[in-house]
Amino acid sequence: MSIFFKVLILFLISFSLMIFVSNETNKLTQNTIESLLKEKYIQVSDELFTYLSNNNQTALDKKLRELRFKTIANKKHYLNSSKIVYNYETTLSSINILKHEDDKYLLYLKYLDYDILVIDISQNENFAKKELLNYMILADITILIILFLIILKMIYPLRGISKSIRSFGEGDYSLRIKTSSKDEIGKVSTTFNAMATNIEELITSRETLLRDIGHELKTPIAKSKLATEMIEDSKYKSILKRALSQIDEMTSELLDLEKLNANQYKLQMQKFSSETLIAESLSKLFIDDETLIDVKIESDFEIYADLNYLSIALKNLIDNGLKYSVKKPIFIVANDGSIVVKSRGEKLDKPLEFYCEAFTQGDNSRNQAGYGLGLSLVKRILDKHEFKLSYHYDDGFNQFAINIK
Repeated sequence: MSIFFKVLILFLISFSLMIFVSNETNKLTQNTIESLLKEKYIQVSDELFTYLSNNNQTALDKKLRELRFKTIANKKHYLNSSKIVYNYETTLSSINILKHEDDKYLLYLKYLDYDILVIDISQNENFAKKELLNYMILADITILIILFLIILKMIYPLRGISKSIRSFGEGDYSLRIKTSSKDEIGKVSTTFNAMATNIEELITSRETLLRDIGHELKTPIAKSKLATEMIEDSKYKSILKRALSQIDEMTSELLDLEKLNANQYKLQMQKFSSETLIAESLSKLFIDDETLIDVKIESDFEIYADLNYLSIALKNLIDNGLKYSVKKPIFIVANDGSIVVKSRGEKLDKPLEFYCEAFTQGDNSRNQAGYGLGLSLVKRILDKHEFKLSYHYDDGFNQFAINIK
């Protein structure tokens, strides 16, 4: 889960809790005020009834001032726009506590034909405190939202940094992160840009060196091959031709391997059949004696990959099979998403991973050319395609498989 979604989830949880606490606090405050006013109204009702029953208006007004009560003249309007929250009636009198539509609480007393509607002025102070509390909660919610937006603004550049690093890892070495931030994220961006510049310079230098080496080696190798054709046939000519071919092949494989290591080459993906792949691989070997290889297409399945590079991988497996097989032919079997190269010989004495390291050879291969760059290049190519290279030994056969599925 990304940092953005973690922050968003935490914000939503905090925001929901804040709203819940605000609602519960508002209800509790409202209920407390209502309970206190009801209790006060009920307590003073008997004393006010005394003044009503004696029809002593002067004393009643004085008492109302002491209690900080105010008489409401427009009784009809307030009675029609209020609801009863408490009611108590006797034969001669009745007490009603009303809640007006503006949330203010009123006391309505009636004795025989006399009635009075009053309001406790002091409740305004309680409601003012309640409003202040609501404003404070609203301010907290606002601060929470502002903090969330500030955090989003702070972590937003991380998305760009992550995307840039991913693109850089995929081979876009000219990419740099643009930022004007002076905080830790800005420092990370600056450090990355400095590192990217150094890496780009190193890769450029290496590519130039490899290109020059390849060019400088190919020319003398080609001239040497041409010169060997003019030499009389002998065992020394055969050894020389073989050595030149090995150097030429190693140079090509080394350049291909470095291109893959540096993410310089972008795979040209296309659809083709397993039979097409095998035919393309065999064409790269230039085999004169076709009896050395037995091809079996048990099921011709479809592959989506770079035909050129994948054929190089299969060509290397076939070439290793030809070099190491103690008895020909070797077998190429295509079936159910895998292509297997089978050759007779001794079982490998080390795990497959050992032979997939560059310039690695087994103890039994000192006098043969193979397991140098071949399997390393095969592994790199298959990793690029997210395919698998597997090996097992069965009934005297070394079996290397390219697993497409």
